[in-house]
Amino acid sequence: MRGLTTAQADDIRKALHTAEIRSGLRFGLFLGEPAGGPVGGRRHFAERLHAALGPEAPDAVVVLVDVKGRGLEIVTGENARHRLTDAACRLTAMSMATAFSVGDLIGGVLYGINALGEQATARR
Repeated sequence: MRGLTTAQADDIRKALHTAEIRSGLRFGLFLGEPAGGPVGGRRHFAERLHAALGPEAPDAVVVLVDVKGRGLEIVTGENARHRLTDAACRLTAMSMATAFSVGDLIGGVLYGINALGEQATARR
């Protein structure tokens, strides 16, 4: 994870692993600038990342944080969507955006991953 300290990258990896173990879903994070710029858009890029998970995609959650473009996308697979509603993802995204707005990128990312993992576990 470029641009992060070793400790920050480790914290994010641990959060992703914990969310996966607790929920049984696959979690992925893209932190950076989406390729393709405005042509395909942030959402399209996040959906392509999600689709690239192949057979794991139905049980996967991809969180894309566009640091430079100041945007956030959460894509859930067909099975994951049964446990992570659009409303739950929106609320998590709003909390993450609040942390980002005060300069706490890593805190916002960690909060989001943990919150999504907990919400998916609660509805397991």
